[in-house]
Amino acid sequence: MDAISVIRTKRDRGELTPEQIDWVIDAYTRGEVADEQMSALAMAILLNGMNRTEIARWTAAMIASGERMNFRALSRPTTDKHSTGGVGDKITLPLAPLVAACGAAVPQLSGRGLGHTGGTLDKLESIPGWRAHISNEEMLNVLDSTGAVICAAGDGLAPADKKLYALRDVTGTVEAIPLIASSIMSKKIAEGTGALVLDVKVGSGAFMKTIEDARELASTMVALGTDSGVRTVALLTDMSTPLGLTAGNALEVRESVEVLAGGGPQDVVDLTLALAREMLDAAGLKDADPEKALADGSAMDVWRRMISAQGGDPDATLPTAREQHVVTAPASGVLTRLDAYDVGVAAWRLGAGRARKEDPVQAGAGVELHAKPGDTVTEGQPLMTLHTDTPEKFDYALKALPEAYDIAPAGTSFAPLPVVRERIA
Repeated sequence: MDAISVIRTKRDRGELTPEQIDWVIDAYTRGEVADEQMSALAMAILLNGMNRTEIARWTAAMIASGERMNFRALSRPTTDKHSTGGVGDKITLPLAPLVAACGAAVPQLSGRGLGHTGGTLDKLESIPGWRAHISNEEMLNVLDSTGAVICAAGDGLAPADKKLYALRDVTGTVEAIPLIASSIMSKKIAEGTGALVLDVKVGSGAFMKTIEDARELASTMVALGTDSGVRTVALLTDMSTPLGLTAGNALEVRESVEVLAGGGPQDVVDLTLALAREMLDAAGLKDADPEKALADGSAMDVWRRMISAQGGDPDATLPTAREQHVVTAPASGVLTRLDAYDVGVAAWRLGAGRARKEDPVQAGAGVELHAKPGDTVTEGQPLMTLHTDTPEKFDYALKALPEAYDIAPAGTSFAPLPVVRERIA
């Protein structure tokens, strides 16, 4: 076979055969198919889609490109969570130690930022000393000793996805539903977790802008997981507004620690608890009380052990950006909209994300919010603070924000969307 014939098949809206899929994934993993050829195929998939048979085979080929793990030696049931990505989505950070504090084992393989969305590993790497890359043996040791581990997938786990994941980020193909579903589920199935809860974001700041697309993605992934013997459930959650009050790396770590300490923004707390209950239920721990574990400090204890186990210092001062710029309210009234996508783009332009797969990120860069939809604001009041080490980025970031929010006259009623919109199992 050859890459050009595979690209042409999908370009011309044809169905890829199992043999074509197996070959192109294997050849790309080995370097026989070049990045520019896989980019063309990914764009064809974005534009023309894949049917369920193709997606299932593509996922299986991604899994077959590497090793598979299992956690049968652990005394606890395993349960994991994956988010499709959003703005201010730091939920993994408080969630993993919280679920571990309730008796489950949480093997959380996480990724880097994609486009305007933040990456869990980028956030945690703002903690001095913390290591994302650990061996499978270290992963099992951390999981056994603390109950939770957040780390990068090893080179041996779905290596085809590792290459394609980075390529999608810089070629405008992140939003392709077949590629999102296969990327997520190939890693999670190969990882070997017993249960999986999917947090499928929907709204302007998500890759799925409509509830219909979010349902399609969630249903596709639930079917892939269930067919592979993994108990899988999905929550469709709102991403029209950023989660919490921060979008960045160290900024979000700081906010996550506030949640573990019993505070933090209510939307972050609510979603953390909702996902924790789903994970514990899927793991067979229906009687566990995550709200109690958050309140009594046991989740914080697991967090500290988990960070320390990977070389991080949970007491270290987090990095802060050298420069700040305050955006103020142009009028008084009620803030009725704060667009997650625009805030995410601003954070990305400030240095919290990357334009090329090899780019570094700034630990302290991002956006700090001072008001959320439903809040009353006054003219001149700070709406958000932009953080960066490179002040020349302010003008570019500010260009993302003129249409990012609406302020209605005082007294205007406001009804926010629920954080959890639907459940698919």
